[in-house]
Amino acid sequence: MSHEIDLDSRPAGKALPWFLTITGLLTIGGMIAMPFLAGEPDGEKMPDIVRFLGRFHPVVLHLPIGIFSLILLQELLGMFSREKTRRSVLPIFIGAASAVVAVIAGFLLYHGGGYEGSELAEDHLWGGLGFASAAVLTMIVKAWSLAPTASLAFYRVLLFGSVGVMTYASHNGASMTHGTDYLTKYAPDPIRKVLGLEPKPKKEEIEVKPLEDQIVYADIVQPILNKRCVECHKEGKSKGRLRMDTYEMLVKGGKEGAAIEPGSAEDSNIVYRIELPEDDEEHMPPEGKPGFEEPELVVLKWWLDEGGDPAKTAGELNLTDEIRAAIGKLDLGITLIETAIKEVVSDLPSDDLRATVAKLGAEFPGGLTFESQSTANLTFTGVSMRKNLNDELFAKLTSVIPNMVAVDLSATSVTDASIALLASAPNLRMVRLSETEITDASMDTLAQLTKLESVNLYGTKVTDAGVKKLSALPNLKRLYLWQTAVTPEAIAELKKALPELEIVTGV
Repeated sequence: MSHEIDLDSRPAGKALPWFLTITGLLTIGGMIAMPFLAGEPDGEKMPDIVRFLGRFHPVVLHLPIGIFSLILLQELLGMFSREKTRRSVLPIFIGAASAVVAVIAGFLLYHGGGYEGSELAEDHLWGGLGFASAAVLTMIVKAWSLAPTASLAFYRVLLFGSVGVMTYASHNGASMTHGTDYLTKYAPDPIRKVLGLEPKPKKEEIEVKPLEDQIVYADIVQPILNKRCVECHKEGKSKGRLRMDTYEMLVKGGKEGAAIEPGSAEDSNIVYRIELPEDDEEHMPPEGKPGFEEPELVVLKWWLDEGGDPAKTAGELNLTDEIRAAIGKLDLGITLIETAIKEVVSDLPSDDLRATVAKLGAEFPGGLTFESQSTANLTFTGVSMRKNLNDELFAKLTSVIPNMVAVDLSATSVTDASIALLASAPNLRMVRLSETEITDASMDTLAQLTKLESVNLYGTKVTDAGVKKLSALPNLKRLYLWQTAVTPEAIAELKKALPELEIVTGV
Protein backbone atom coordinates (compact mmCIF):
# COMPACT_ATOMS: atom_id res chain seq x y z
CA MET A 1 0.00 0.00 0.00
CA SER A 2 1.37 3.41 -0.91
CA HIS A 3 1.88 6.21 1.54
CA GLU A 4 -0.75 8.93 1.95
CA ILE A 5 0.98 12.24 1.53
CA ASP A 6 -0.48 15.49 2.89
CA LEU A 7 -0.25 18.75 1.01
CA ASP A 8 2.44 19.88 3.42
CA SER A 9 4.63 16.90 2.39
CA ARG A 10 4.78 17.46 -1.38
CA PRO A 11 8.29 17.29 -2.86
CA ALA A 12 7.90 20.83 -4.16
CA GLY A 13 7.48 22.02 -0.57
CA LYS A 14 11.15 21.72 0.41
CA ALA A 15 11.01 25.32 1.52
CA LEU A 16 8.75 24.24 4.35
CA PRO A 17 11.37 22.11 6.18
CA TRP A 18 13.93 24.90 5.81
CA PHE A 19 11.47 27.45 7.17
CA LEU A 20 10.51 25.18 10.10
CA THR A 21 14.17 24.36 10.77
CA ILE A 22 15.34 27.97 10.95
CA THR A 23 12.29 29.13 12.89
CA GLY A 24 12.47 26.13 15.22
CA LEU A 25 16.17 26.54 16.01
CA LEU A 26 15.69 30.26 16.71
CA THR A 27 12.78 29.37 19.01
CA ILE A 28 14.88 26.81 20.91
CA GLY A 29 17.68 29.34 21.30
CA GLY A 30 15.29 32.00 22.52
CA MET A 31 13.68 29.70 25.09
CA ILE A 32 17.02 28.54 26.50
CA ALA A 33 18.21 32.16 26.71
CA MET A 34 15.14 33.33 28.69
CA PRO A 35 16.28 32.24 32.17
CA PHE A 36 19.75 33.72 31.68
CA LEU A 37 18.43 37.04 30.39
CA ALA A 38 15.72 37.38 33.04
CA GLY A 39 17.88 36.50 36.04
CA GLU A 40 16.50 35.47 39.44
CA PRO A 41 12.71 35.67 39.85
CA ASP A 42 11.37 38.55 41.94
CA GLY A 43 7.60 38.76 41.97
CA GLU A 44 7.52 42.18 43.61
CA LYS A 45 9.19 43.76 40.58
CA MET A 46 6.92 42.13 38.02
CA PRO A 47 4.00 44.09 36.50
CA ASP A 48 0.49 42.66 36.73
CA ILE A 49 0.50 41.72 33.03
CA VAL A 50 3.24 39.16 33.77
CA ARG A 51 1.16 37.57 36.53
CA PHE A 52 -1.95 37.70 34.34
CA LEU A 53 -0.35 35.91 31.38
CA GLY A 54 1.40 33.44 33.66
CA ARG A 55 -1.95 32.25 35.01
CA PHE A 56 -2.67 30.68 31.59
CA HIS A 57 0.11 28.12 32.07
CA PRO A 58 -2.11 25.48 33.76
CA VAL A 59 -4.67 25.95 30.98
CA VAL A 60 -2.30 25.62 28.00
CA LEU A 61 0.00 22.86 29.25
CA HIS A 62 -2.58 20.09 28.80
CA LEU A 63 -2.71 20.61 25.03
CA PRO A 64 0.89 19.54 24.19
CA ILE A 65 0.65 16.70 26.72
CA GLY A 66 -2.47 15.37 25.02
CA ILE A 67 -1.13 15.82 21.47
CA PHE A 68 2.22 14.15 22.13
CA SER A 69 0.53 11.29 23.96
CA LEU A 70 -1.72 10.65 20.94
CA ILE A 71 1.20 10.93 18.50
CA LEU A 72 3.18 8.45 20.58
CA LEU A 73 0.24 6.04 20.58
CA GLN A 74 -0.12 6.42 16.81
CA GLU A 75 3.56 5.67 16.27
CA LEU A 76 3.44 2.62 18.53
CA LEU A 77 0.48 1.27 16.57
CA GLY A 78 2.28 2.02 13.31
CA MET A 79 5.39 0.11 14.44
CA PHE A 80 3.37 -3.06 14.93
CA SER A 81 0.98 -2.66 12.04
CA ARG A 82 1.28 -3.43 8.33
CA GLU A 83 -0.65 -0.30 7.54
CA LYS A 84 1.48 2.72 6.82
CA THR A 85 0.82 5.65 9.10
CA ARG A 86 -0.39 8.91 7.65
CA ARG A 87 2.54 11.28 7.28
CA SER A 88 1.79 14.87 8.25
CA VAL A 89 3.76 17.48 10.15
CA LEU A 90 0.63 19.37 11.21
CA PRO A 91 -0.20 17.45 14.46
CA ILE A 92 3.33 17.64 15.78
CA PHE A 93 3.58 21.28 14.69
CA ILE A 94 0.51 22.08 16.83
CA GLY A 95 1.96 20.05 19.70
CA ALA A 96 5.35 21.79 19.52
CA ALA A 97 3.79 25.26 19.17
CA SER A 98 1.51 24.70 22.16
CA ALA A 99 4.50 23.42 24.16
CA VAL A 100 6.35 26.66 23.43
CA VAL A 101 3.33 28.73 24.48
CA ALA A 102 2.98 26.67 27.68
CA VAL A 103 6.67 27.18 28.51
CA ILE A 104 6.48 30.93 27.97
CA ALA A 105 3.38 31.14 30.18
CA GLY A 106 5.09 28.97 32.79
CA PHE A 107 8.16 31.18 32.68
CA LEU A 108 6.00 34.24 33.33
CA LEU A 109 4.22 32.42 36.16
CA TYR A 110 7.59 31.49 37.68
CA HIS A 111 8.78 35.10 37.60
CA GLY A 112 5.41 36.41 38.82
CA GLY A 113 6.33 35.48 42.37
CA GLY A 114 5.95 32.71 44.89
CA TYR A 115 8.61 30.34 43.58
CA GLU A 116 11.80 32.14 44.59
CA GLY A 117 14.46 29.76 45.87
CA SER A 118 12.44 26.66 45.02
CA GLU A 119 14.59 23.88 43.57
CA LEU A 120 11.50 21.95 42.52
CA ALA A 121 10.13 24.95 40.60
CA GLU A 122 13.49 25.47 38.93
CA ASP A 123 13.66 21.79 37.95
CA HIS A 124 10.13 22.06 36.54
CA LEU A 125 11.09 25.15 34.57
CA TRP A 126 14.12 23.50 32.99
CA GLY A 127 12.14 20.31 32.42
CA GLY A 128 9.51 22.32 30.56
CA LEU A 129 12.16 24.11 28.51
CA GLY A 130 13.75 20.75 27.72
CA PHE A 131 10.43 19.29 26.60
CA ALA A 132 9.51 22.28 24.43
CA SER A 133 12.97 22.28 22.84
CA ALA A 134 12.79 18.53 22.20
CA ALA A 135 9.27 18.94 20.78
CA VAL A 136 10.45 21.61 18.31
CA LEU A 137 13.47 19.50 17.33
CA THR A 138 11.20 16.48 16.82
CA MET A 139 8.95 18.60 14.59
CA ILE A 140 11.97 19.65 12.51
CA VAL A 141 13.08 16.06 12.02
CA LYS A 142 9.51 15.07 11.19
CA ALA A 143 9.37 17.75 8.51
CA TRP A 144 12.48 16.32 6.87
CA SER A 145 11.10 12.77 7.12
CA LEU A 146 7.98 13.37 5.04
CA ALA A 147 9.43 11.80 1.93
CA PRO A 148 8.09 8.25 1.37
CA THR A 149 11.59 6.76 1.39
CA ALA A 150 12.80 8.64 4.46
CA SER A 151 13.63 6.70 7.63
CA LEU A 152 11.53 7.33 10.72
CA ALA A 153 14.02 5.87 13.20
CA PHE A 154 15.62 9.16 14.29
CA TYR A 155 12.23 10.85 14.46
CA ARG A 156 10.87 8.11 16.67
CA VAL A 157 13.89 8.28 18.99
CA LEU A 158 13.32 12.00 19.40
CA LEU A 159 9.58 11.47 19.92
CA PHE A 160 10.15 8.92 22.68
CA GLY A 161 12.74 11.19 24.26
CA SER A 162 10.38 14.17 24.12
CA VAL A 163 7.63 12.23 25.84
CA GLY A 164 10.11 11.09 28.50
CA VAL A 165 11.15 14.68 29.26
CA MET A 166 7.46 15.69 29.18
CA THR A 167 6.68 13.03 31.80
CA TYR A 168 9.48 14.26 34.07
CA ALA A 169 8.40 17.89 33.79
CA SER A 170 4.74 16.96 34.33
CA HIS A 171 5.61 15.01 37.46
CA ASN A 172 7.47 18.01 38.90
CA GLY A 173 4.54 20.27 38.04
CA ALA A 174 2.07 17.94 39.77
CA SER A 175 4.38 17.75 42.80
CA MET A 176 4.40 21.54 43.04
CA THR A 177 0.63 21.75 42.85
CA HIS A 178 -0.45 18.72 44.85
CA GLY A 179 2.60 17.72 46.87
CA THR A 180 5.52 15.41 46.21
CA ASP A 181 3.53 12.33 47.21
CA TYR A 182 0.57 13.10 44.95
CA LEU A 183 1.10 10.10 42.65
CA THR A 184 2.28 7.69 45.32
CA LYS A 185 0.02 8.53 48.26
CA TYR A 186 -2.62 5.94 47.38
CA ALA A 187 -0.42 3.57 45.39
CA PRO A 188 -0.98 -0.15 46.18
CA ASP A 189 1.78 -1.89 48.10
CA PRO A 190 3.22 -3.73 45.02
CA ILE A 191 3.76 -0.40 43.25
CA ARG A 192 5.14 1.20 46.41
CA LYS A 193 7.61 -1.67 46.68
CA VAL A 194 8.82 -1.15 43.10
CA LEU A 195 9.29 2.56 43.84
CA GLY A 196 11.23 1.78 47.00
CA LEU A 197 8.56 3.18 49.34
CA GLU A 198 7.43 1.79 52.67
CA PRO A 199 4.13 -0.14 52.53
CA LYS A 200 1.12 1.76 53.84
CA PRO A 201 0.32 0.81 57.44
CA LYS A 202 -2.87 -1.16 57.89
CA LYS A 203 -5.63 0.44 59.88
CA GLU A 204 -5.11 -1.86 62.81
CA GLU A 205 -1.38 -1.02 62.83
CA ILE A 206 -1.90 2.73 63.11
CA GLU A 207 -0.93 4.05 66.52
CA VAL A 208 -3.98 5.59 68.09
CA LYS A 209 -3.43 8.21 70.75
CA PRO A 210 -5.89 9.87 73.11
CA LEU A 211 -6.13 13.63 72.82
CA GLU A 212 -3.87 14.21 75.83
CA ASP A 213 -1.09 12.26 74.09
CA GLN A 214 -1.43 14.01 70.74
CA ILE A 215 1.56 16.20 69.82
CA VAL A 216 -0.18 19.53 69.38
CA TYR A 217 1.94 20.83 66.51
CA ALA A 218 2.29 17.63 64.48
CA ASP A 219 -1.16 16.15 65.09
CA ILE A 220 -3.35 19.25 65.33
CA VAL A 221 -1.73 22.54 64.26
CA GLN A 222 0.19 21.37 61.18
CA PRO A 223 -2.90 19.66 59.67
CA ILE A 224 -4.71 23.01 60.03
CA LEU A 225 -1.87 24.80 58.23
CA ASN A 226 -1.77 22.08 55.56
CA LYS A 227 -5.46 22.67 54.94
CA ARG A 228 -5.37 26.49 54.84
CA CYS A 229 -1.85 27.66 54.01
CA VAL A 230 0.58 25.08 52.66
CA GLU A 231 -0.83 25.04 49.13
CA CYS A 232 0.86 28.42 48.56
CA HIS A 233 3.67 28.09 51.12
CA LYS A 234 5.55 24.86 50.56
CA GLU A 235 8.55 23.39 48.81
CA GLY A 236 8.24 24.35 45.18
CA LYS A 237 5.88 27.25 45.85
CA SER A 238 6.66 29.69 48.63
CA LYS A 239 4.86 32.99 48.24
CA GLY A 240 6.66 35.77 50.03
CA ARG A 241 9.54 33.30 50.39
CA LEU A 242 7.59 31.78 53.26
CA ARG A 243 7.17 28.05 53.74
CA MET A 244 4.69 26.70 56.26
CA ASP A 245 5.09 22.97 55.73
CA THR A 246 7.54 22.48 58.62
CA TYR A 247 8.03 24.04 62.06
CA GLU A 248 11.56 25.14 61.19
CA MET A 249 10.28 27.03 58.14
CA LEU A 250 7.57 28.73 60.22
CA VAL A 251 10.21 30.05 62.60
CA LYS A 252 12.55 30.99 59.76
CA GLY A 253 9.77 32.92 58.05
CA GLY A 254 9.93 34.80 54.77
CA LYS A 255 10.31 38.36 53.53
CA GLU A 256 8.36 39.70 56.52
CA GLY A 257 10.33 37.76 59.10
CA ALA A 258 9.22 34.86 61.28
CA ALA A 259 5.70 33.59 60.71
CA ILE A 260 5.13 32.74 64.37
CA GLU A 261 6.17 34.16 67.73
CA PRO A 262 6.19 31.25 70.20
CA GLY A 263 4.49 32.40 73.40
CA SER A 264 2.42 35.16 71.77
CA ALA A 265 -0.33 34.69 69.23
CA GLU A 266 -0.85 38.46 69.16
CA ASP A 267 2.71 39.05 67.93
CA SER A 268 2.63 36.22 65.38
CA ASN A 269 2.49 37.42 61.78
CA ILE A 270 0.26 34.59 60.56
CA VAL A 271 -2.39 35.40 63.18
CA TYR A 272 -2.18 39.10 62.30
CA ARG A 273 -2.73 38.31 58.61
CA ILE A 274 -5.57 35.88 59.33
CA GLU A 275 -7.45 38.42 61.46
CA LEU A 276 -7.21 41.26 58.92
CA PRO A 277 -10.52 42.21 57.21
CA GLU A 278 -11.24 39.92 54.27
CA ASP A 279 -11.15 42.83 51.82
CA ASP A 280 -7.64 43.78 52.94
CA GLU A 281 -4.98 42.88 50.35
CA GLU A 282 -2.77 41.47 53.12
CA HIS A 283 -5.50 39.15 54.48
CA MET A 284 -4.63 35.48 54.42
CA PRO A 285 -5.67 33.16 52.96
CA PRO A 286 -6.14 35.37 49.88
CA GLU A 287 -9.43 36.05 48.17
CA GLY A 288 -10.89 32.92 46.59
CA LYS A 289 -9.32 30.58 49.15
CA PRO A 290 -11.34 29.18 52.09
CA GLY A 291 -10.44 31.07 55.26
CA PHE A 292 -9.77 29.83 58.78
CA GLU A 293 -12.81 28.62 60.67
CA GLU A 294 -13.23 29.85 64.25
CA PRO A 295 -12.21 26.56 65.95
CA GLU A 296 -9.05 26.42 63.81
CA LEU A 297 -8.03 29.94 64.77
CA VAL A 298 -8.87 29.32 68.44
CA VAL A 299 -6.62 26.23 68.52
CA LEU A 300 -3.79 27.95 66.62
CA LYS A 301 -3.78 30.95 69.00
CA TRP A 302 -4.00 28.65 72.03
CA TRP A 303 -0.95 26.68 70.89
CA LEU A 304 1.06 29.85 70.27
CA ASP A 305 0.06 31.43 73.60
CA GLU A 306 1.00 28.20 75.35
CA GLY A 307 4.54 28.49 73.99
CA GLY A 308 4.29 27.21 70.41
CA ASP A 309 6.41 24.18 71.28
CA PRO A 310 6.71 21.65 68.41
CA ALA A 311 7.11 18.66 70.74
CA LYS A 312 4.64 19.12 73.60
CA THR A 313 1.47 17.06 73.83
CA ALA A 314 -1.99 18.45 74.51
CA GLY A 315 -1.85 17.00 78.01
CA GLU A 316 1.25 19.10 78.76
CA LEU A 317 -0.57 22.33 77.92
CA ASN A 318 -3.56 24.00 79.57
CA LEU A 319 -6.24 21.88 77.89
CA THR A 320 -9.44 23.66 78.87
CA ASP A 321 -12.98 22.57 78.03
CA GLU A 322 -13.14 25.37 75.46
CA ILE A 323 -10.07 24.06 73.66
CA ARG A 324 -11.32 20.48 73.85
CA ALA A 325 -14.57 21.62 72.23
CA ALA A 326 -12.67 23.53 69.52
CA ILE A 327 -10.43 20.54 68.74
CA GLY A 328 -13.52 18.33 68.60
CA LYS A 329 -14.87 20.48 65.76
CA LEU A 330 -11.75 20.15 63.63
CA ASP A 331 -11.46 17.94 60.58
CA LEU A 332 -7.85 16.81 60.86
CA GLY A 333 -7.84 13.56 58.94
CA ILE A 334 -6.78 10.15 60.15
CA THR A 335 -5.03 11.02 63.43
CA LEU A 336 -8.05 12.29 65.32
CA ILE A 337 -10.45 10.13 63.32
CA GLU A 338 -8.59 7.05 64.48
CA THR A 339 -8.64 8.40 68.03
CA ALA A 340 -12.38 8.81 67.77
CA ILE A 341 -12.70 5.25 66.45
CA LYS A 342 -10.73 3.97 69.41
CA GLU A 343 -12.89 5.93 71.82
CA VAL A 344 -16.05 4.48 70.28
CA VAL A 345 -14.68 0.95 70.35
CA SER A 346 -13.47 1.30 73.93
CA ASP A 347 -16.90 2.64 74.91
CA LEU A 348 -18.67 -0.55 73.86
CA PRO A 349 -20.22 -2.34 76.87
CA SER A 350 -18.05 -5.10 78.28
CA ASP A 351 -19.42 -8.55 79.03
CA ASP A 352 -19.11 -7.80 82.76
CA LEU A 353 -21.14 -4.62 82.41
CA ARG A 354 -23.84 -6.40 80.42
CA ALA A 355 -24.03 -9.09 83.08
CA THR A 356 -24.26 -6.51 85.88
CA VAL A 357 -27.05 -4.60 84.12
CA ALA A 358 -28.96 -7.82 83.51
CA LYS A 359 -28.66 -8.77 87.20
CA LEU A 360 -29.79 -5.35 88.42
CA GLY A 361 -32.71 -5.48 86.02
CA ALA A 362 -34.44 -7.91 88.35
CA GLU A 363 -34.56 -5.28 91.15
CA PHE A 364 -35.14 -2.31 88.85
CA PRO A 365 -37.43 -3.68 86.12
CA GLY A 366 -37.31 -1.45 83.09
CA GLY A 367 -35.36 1.16 85.04
CA LEU A 368 -31.76 0.54 83.92
CA THR A 369 -31.04 0.40 80.17
CA PHE A 370 -28.22 1.06 77.70
CA GLU A 371 -28.49 4.34 75.84
CA SER A 372 -27.90 2.42 72.58
CA GLN A 373 -26.56 -0.96 71.46
CA SER A 374 -23.20 0.50 70.53
CA THR A 375 -22.38 2.31 73.78
CA ALA A 376 -21.70 1.57 77.42
CA ASN A 377 -23.69 4.64 78.48
CA LEU A 378 -26.63 3.90 80.78
CA THR A 379 -29.89 5.65 81.56
CA PHE A 380 -31.90 5.13 84.73
CA THR A 381 -35.46 6.00 85.68
CA GLY A 382 -37.15 5.29 89.01
CA VAL A 383 -40.55 6.65 88.00
CA SER A 384 -42.23 3.25 88.08
CA MET A 385 -40.96 2.64 91.62
CA ARG A 386 -41.98 6.04 92.98
CA LYS A 387 -41.69 6.21 96.78
CA ASN A 388 -40.37 2.65 96.97
CA LEU A 389 -37.05 3.89 95.62
CA ASN A 390 -35.03 5.14 98.60
CA ASP A 391 -31.37 5.80 99.37
CA GLU A 392 -30.66 2.22 100.41
CA LEU A 393 -32.10 0.76 97.22
CA PHE A 394 -30.47 3.35 94.96
CA ALA A 395 -27.08 2.54 96.53
CA LYS A 396 -27.26 -0.89 94.87
CA LEU A 397 -26.59 0.89 91.58
CA THR A 398 -23.23 2.24 92.76
CA SER A 399 -21.15 0.01 90.45
CA VAL A 400 -22.92 1.24 87.30
CA ILE A 401 -23.44 4.91 88.23
CA PRO A 402 -20.15 5.93 86.46
CA ASN A 403 -21.76 4.85 83.17
CA MET A 404 -24.94 6.87 83.64
CA VAL A 405 -25.70 9.76 81.29
CA ALA A 406 -29.35 10.34 82.30
CA VAL A 407 -31.04 9.82 85.68
CA ASP A 408 -34.71 10.38 86.55
CA LEU A 409 -35.48 10.20 90.28
CA SER A 410 -38.68 12.25 90.15
CA ALA A 411 -41.19 11.66 92.99
CA THR A 412 -38.99 9.03 94.67
CA SER A 413 -37.85 8.90 98.30
CA VAL A 414 -34.20 9.64 97.62
CA THR A 415 -32.35 12.33 99.57
CA ASP A 416 -29.08 14.22 99.31
CA ALA A 417 -27.27 10.96 100.15
CA SER A 418 -28.30 9.40 96.81
CA ILE A 419 -27.40 12.52 94.85
CA ALA A 420 -23.92 12.41 96.38
CA LEU A 421 -23.40 9.07 94.60
CA LEU A 422 -23.88 10.80 91.25
CA ALA A 423 -20.50 12.50 91.69
CA SER A 424 -19.01 9.36 90.13
CA ALA A 425 -20.96 9.92 86.86
CA PRO A 426 -18.73 12.40 84.95
CA ASN A 427 -20.74 12.09 81.72
CA LEU A 428 -24.14 12.76 83.25
CA ARG A 429 -26.10 15.05 80.92
CA MET A 430 -29.60 15.02 82.40
CA VAL A 431 -30.93 14.64 85.93
CA ARG A 432 -34.52 14.95 87.16
CA LEU A 433 -35.02 15.44 90.89
CA SER A 434 -38.50 16.96 90.92
CA GLU A 435 -40.70 16.39 94.00
CA THR A 436 -37.91 14.83 96.06
CA GLU A 437 -36.54 15.76 99.48
CA ILE A 438 -33.22 17.05 98.19
CA THR A 439 -31.77 20.34 99.48
CA ASP A 440 -29.03 22.78 98.62
CA ALA A 441 -26.50 20.14 99.66
CA SER A 442 -27.19 18.24 96.43
CA MET A 443 -26.20 21.33 94.42
CA ASP A 444 -22.58 20.86 95.54
CA THR A 445 -22.61 17.48 93.78
CA LEU A 446 -24.34 18.74 90.62
CA ALA A 447 -21.90 21.65 90.33
CA GLN A 448 -19.10 19.10 89.78
CA LEU A 449 -20.82 17.45 86.80
CA THR A 450 -19.66 19.80 84.06
CA LYS A 451 -21.43 17.94 81.23
CA LEU A 452 -24.91 18.48 82.69
CA GLU A 453 -27.27 20.00 80.15
CA SER A 454 -30.65 19.66 81.85
CA VAL A 455 -31.59 19.77 85.57
CA ASN A 456 -35.13 19.52 86.93
CA LEU A 457 -35.59 20.79 90.52
CA TYR A 458 -39.36 21.32 90.39
CA GLY A 459 -41.03 21.10 93.80
CA THR A 460 -37.81 20.72 95.81
CA LYS A 461 -36.42 22.62 98.80
CA VAL A 462 -33.59 24.22 96.83
CA THR A 463 -32.96 27.90 97.62
CA ASP A 464 -31.01 30.83 96.16
CA ALA A 465 -27.80 29.68 97.85
CA GLY A 466 -27.95 26.29 96.15
CA VAL A 467 -28.94 27.51 92.69
CA LYS A 468 -26.03 29.96 92.56
CA LYS A 469 -23.65 26.99 92.61
CA LEU A 470 -25.02 25.81 89.24
CA SER A 471 -23.36 28.79 87.53
CA ALA A 472 -20.25 26.56 87.39
CA LEU A 473 -21.94 24.33 84.76
CA PRO A 474 -20.74 25.55 81.32
CA ASN A 475 -23.03 23.23 79.30
CA LEU A 476 -26.25 23.76 81.25
CA LYS A 477 -29.02 24.58 78.78
CA ARG A 478 -32.26 24.04 80.71
CA LEU A 479 -33.15 24.40 84.41
CA TYR A 480 -36.59 23.80 85.96
CA LEU A 481 -37.24 25.81 89.15
CA TRP A 482 -41.03 25.81 89.31
CA GLN A 483 -42.44 25.75 92.83
CA THR A 484 -39.11 26.24 94.61
CA ALA A 485 -37.89 28.89 97.04
CA VAL A 486 -35.58 30.41 94.44
CA THR A 487 -36.18 34.15 94.05
CA PRO A 488 -36.31 36.21 90.81
CA GLU A 489 -33.14 38.01 91.91
CA ALA A 490 -31.21 34.74 92.09
CA ILE A 491 -32.60 33.70 88.70
CA ALA A 492 -31.48 37.01 87.17
CA GLU A 493 -28.00 36.56 88.63
CA LEU A 494 -27.80 33.02 87.24
CA LYS A 495 -28.89 34.27 83.80
CA LYS A 496 -26.03 36.76 83.83
CA ALA A 497 -23.57 33.96 84.49
CA LEU A 498 -25.17 31.63 81.91
CA PRO A 499 -26.81 33.80 79.20
CA GLU A 500 -27.78 30.80 77.05
CA LEU A 501 -29.53 29.02 79.92
CA GLU A 502 -33.30 28.56 79.69
CA ILE A 503 -34.88 28.74 83.16
CA VAL A 504 -38.44 27.43 83.56
CA THR A 505 -40.27 28.89 86.53
CA GLY A 506 -43.88 28.09 85.60
CA VAL A 507 -44.69 31.75 85.04
